[in-house]
Amino acid sequence: MADQEQVIASVDDLNALIVRMRSAQAEFATFTQEQVDKIFYEAALAANKARIPLAKMAVEETGMGLVEDKVIKNHYASEYIYNKYRSTKTCGVVSEDPVAGIKEIAEPMGIVAAVIPTTNPTSTAIFKCLIALKTRNAIIISPHPRAKGCTIEAARIILEAAVAAGAPQGIIGWIDVPSLEMTNTLMRESDIILATGGPGMVTAAYSSGKPALGVGPGNTPVIIDDSADIRMAVNSIIHSKTFDNGMICASEQSVTVVGDEAYAAAKAEFERRGCYFLKGEELDQVRKTVIINGSVNARIVGQSAFKIAQIAGVVVPQNTKILIGEVESVDPSEEMAHEKLSPVLGMYKAADFDEAIAKAERLVADGGYGHTSSLYINLGEKEKIAKHAAAMKTCRILINTPSSQGGIGDLYNFQLAPSLTLGCGSWGGNSVSGNVGVKHLLNIKTVAERRENMLWFRTPEKVYFKKGCMPVALDELGTVMGKKRAFIVTDQFLYKSGFTKSIEAKLDAMGIAHACFYDVEPDPTLQCAQRGVAQLAAFEPDTIIAVGGGSAMDAAKIMWLMYEHPEAKFEDMAMDFMDIRKRVYTFPRLGEKCYFVCIPTSSGTGSEVTPFAIITDAETGIKWPLADYALLPNMAIVDTDNMMSQPKGLTSASGIDVLTHALEAYVSIMASDYTDSMALKAGKLVMDYLARAYDNPDDVEARDHMANASCLAGMAFANAFLGVNHSMAHKLGAFHHIPHGWANAVILTRVMRYNAAEVPTKMGTFPQYEYPHAKARYAEFGRACGITGANDDEVFESFVDAIEELKAHVGVHPTIKDFGVDEQYFLDTLDDMSEQAFNDQCTGANPRYPLISEIRELYMDAYYGREPKSYEE
Repeated sequence: MADQEQVIASVDDLNALIVRMRSAQAEFATFTQEQVDKIFYEAALAANKARIPLAKMAVEETGMGLVEDKVIKNHYASEYIYNKYRSTKTCGVVSEDPVAGIKEIAEPMGIVAAVIPTTNPTSTAIFKCLIALKTRNAIIISPHPRAKGCTIEAARIILEAAVAAGAPQGIIGWIDVPSLEMTNTLMRESDIILATGGPGMVTAAYSSGKPALGVGPGNTPVIIDDSADIRMAVNSIIHSKTFDNGMICASEQSVTVVGDEAYAAAKAEFERRGCYFLKGEELDQVRKTVIINGSVNARIVGQSAFKIAQIAGVVVPQNTKILIGEVESVDPSEEMAHEKLSPVLGMYKAADFDEAIAKAERLVADGGYGHTSSLYINLGEKEKIAKHAAAMKTCRILINTPSSQGGIGDLYNFQLAPSLTLGCGSWGGNSVSGNVGVKHLLNIKTVAERRENMLWFRTPEKVYFKKGCMPVALDELGTVMGKKRAFIVTDQFLYKSGFTKSIEAKLDAMGIAHACFYDVEPDPTLQCAQRGVAQLAAFEPDTIIAVGGGSAMDAAKIMWLMYEHPEAKFEDMAMDFMDIRKRVYTFPRLGEKCYFVCIPTSSGTGSEVTPFAIITDAETGIKWPLADYALLPNMAIVDTDNMMSQPKGLTSASGIDVLTHALEAYVSIMASDYTDSMALKAGKLVMDYLARAYDNPDDVEARDHMANASCLAGMAFANAFLGVNHSMAHKLGAFHHIPHGWANAVILTRVMRYNAAEVPTKMGTFPQYEYPHAKARYAEFGRACGITGANDDEVFESFVDAIEELKAHVGVHPTIKDFGVDEQYFLDTLDDMSEQAFNDQCTGANPRYPLISEIRELYMDAYYGREPKSYEE
């Protein structure tokens, strides 16, 4: 016999039992899935074989319910639970995705405290013991005092079968002499509680300080819509409400019928099938018998309709199935509005579906929050079904289903998990909202291996380059694509100097109608873009051609977006992201109306190949930085002929901007082999040719290489992104109007030293960035540019010196102060600049994740020209 070693009749006995069972459970936790499944099978088989004697014991001991129905409950608790979980993995690795590097490992929780109700004393015990065995937990049963014999016998049968199948001795235990003190002790000393019982017991479980899976009370309201099959509805309700004399908590407690005709038909069907409608004083007699002082009378729970009528002093036929009281009020003062745990039903009439829902809502609120609700209706009434589901605060909403059998699952819907513990969610004060099963008795350990997410390299569909390539590239618009109407976006200087005439001539030669917007400002505004969009909408082009520097291309991107999607909001599109693939806002798709072409006239921004644009609202001063691949141009035309007239200042600022683009892309935490190759080539071209292009504006070779460097660096940072150098430069431009390239230049080598720290305060967060190694990356970059040295430190220092020499050669001031920035105004704006730079979109890809205070110090150093630091932590 696999029996308990002693009778558990005191707290000391219980504590000793718990000690023994912890040892048994520790052994059980080492079992394999094969061993557990054998035990689970034999235990379920034994419980199933004992279903009839256990049912007889339960009725004899409790005086509640029907033997035949309790047989079904026991059969269900063994067969359906076994069938549901027979193939479920509950030991060791239960799921694994080697590609994603995710593995889930199931572990038992320990000792389960199982509180068993008097209403379902054997079936609930079977259910809880089986799911505990399947999950390698020990379980201690606390039976209801009025059902302890049958409950303990159910546990004993399962224990014997489990031990015979190889389970540790004493893996199932029970309290022989149950009491409130014993139950409370058990709950405190267990690892998890499965509490099924009255509200007081469930509340005690949740107050024990241990994890608890409890269930709330049920007060299931049923609606029969006038579209329903009345005969099926009524007989389903009778089938459910009479099952074990109405003791399943999901059983119907009231029925509301929509419409006079449907109500009459339902009443007639109830009467025809043996239900009794209480008349006059009979109703009040049954009311006062069923509910006493607001609670169900224990004497009538699980009794037949005939016996309840006898207790109430009402004469009904002996074979009466249900006592039905026709009532109007859904207030708690109406006894028929309560949970009754017996074959007694309240019946309401509703003029329409909305009134029926209102009644059902109130009934749920007055004692059935979270449990179960039911609706009988024509399935074609989708709107009504949806309205009902939205209104019901219940975790099980059953359609055309007997709620007792339907609520416990797997009988009338085979995806609803079978269970005899029905969670009611937060509405019912429970921790779970579904049907409790094996997953609720497992601790799942997730083993997550480091993985690098997919990266990308995205560029315009077509990138054309070489001196003189523009006319040839533009030819595709007519000969290949068949474009008809082109809209040129540029600035006043380029337009008035006749720069766009060659483009217009080419369009004329191809028969492409064209218009031009030439009011783009150096720092494009939303108002400017809105004026351009008005012209766009009037002209209705199929092609947009942006001509100029970064401002013209940015403005054109914004106009393209506003033209194709006027509903888009800048405040949403400008929202920062940690990973562009996971951003909250999804950009609308562009290109459905217009093909977008960019023709740069300076060698700096790389905007012709990037997904970035910045627009400023002149009225509010808000700057909207937009970043999304939806903004990536379709075609870029990099023709050196268009760069030959750059003045020295622009050559200097844009050239150093290119170097900064390349450097930041190379040390970015998102750098890849694809972006590295372009960043390195761009950097070498700048180091080799910027000084020549600056000294001799007519040097075609230098201009050509600088144009390519700009585009290459643009493609590199379009995919690897930038860093804190650009974040800080953006704010120097916004607050102090230093040209963007020079704003980058004046802080460049200081940021390099800051990033190169071997012991930074924090490093960037991205799976492929394994440890701080920016100095090594800078040294690699320097070597690619021809810098030599005995080690990375020497190469880095020489590279910094070379960049400083280049900056001086092209006229970059050494400090922020030298750009004419007022000291007091600089200090007044310093905190705002530092915080905004920290919050800039570029900061996230920086190899060293900065503190705001560190950014502030970098600004201060760059303003006053302090001596270079190591910027170590």
